[in-house]
Amino acid sequence: MLYAFYQDEERDVVKTRKALDHSIQKMQELYVLLLLMIGSMQAFAIERIEAGRKKQLPSPEDLHPNTKFVTNKPLRVLANSKVLAKAAEELGLGWGEHQEMLRKMFRSLIEHEEYVNYMASEERGFRHDRECLIRMFRKHMINMELFQDSLEELSIFWNDDLDLASSMVIKTIKTIKESDDDVQLLPLWRDDDDDRAFLEGLFTETLAQANENEDFVTKAAANWDLERIALMDRILMKMALAEARSFQSIPLKVTLNEYIELSKYYSTPKSNSFINGILDELFGTLKEEGKIKKTGRGLIE
Repeated sequence: MLYAFYQDEERDVVKTRKALDHSIQKMQELYVLLLLMIGSMQAFAIERIEAGRKKQLPSPEDLHPNTKFVTNKPLRVLANSKVLAKAAEELGLGWGEHQEMLRKMFRSLIEHEEYVNYMASEERGFRHDRECLIRMFRKHMINMELFQDSLEELSIFWNDDLDLASSMVIKTIKTIKESDDDVQLLPLWRDDDDDRAFLEGLFTETLAQANENEDFVTKAAANWDLERIALMDRILMKMALAEARSFQSIPLKVTLNEYIELSKYYSTPKSNSFINGILDELFGTLKEEGKIKKTGRGLIE
């Protein structure tokens, strides 16, 4: 959102903030859609079994199908979840117009080694079912190019959100117990940590301190051609400085490591070493000048 803000000539803070809120809502929608997608695989499996039985000349396999996937307990919980169905209805979500895409996903799934090995294994039990379902989701379903292309068409936000939403899905499946008849959905924000306040504060302070932090970066990068420094690098460094100066309980080492990792994901191959050098110098200088103050956990070196 900050990158979009600095690319926009209007530099409209209110509009950017609304876009940020919208992207958070889309994250929750993606989480629910991924769970719905997994649950839908059971219906296609049942459909496949029924089609085999209706053949004019059914094979022994058609007459005595392997129902291990269809009866996978965590899969059945997702497929029949009233909690998930209610959340989807409230958010106006579903895969109704994309059934053919899901069907192609299922056809591809049943040829994947994780599915084949699962169906061939004589091992049984709830834990086995849950672990294998997670592996099928993680190693195949979300990595299908067809599926990722469909997500990109549905929302421009979901390329960035897929990894995090997928981790939430995996955590959700892991919470399903053998005795459960339904699934508990994870909240978008953790109850034990004020993530929303952190997001809002970081967004606000990054913009409020933008000019001052830009000056800090400019002085620290005096030996570099400023015009050749990627816009994303400058944004990441201004975010890091805003975090370091505004959140006294976050250790500087934590902030430094986080923004180095962000640069690996969002910027150029050489950005992480550049950002590491500039921020390390600035953090030391600003701490000595009293412009960065840490308390509590933030004092940890």
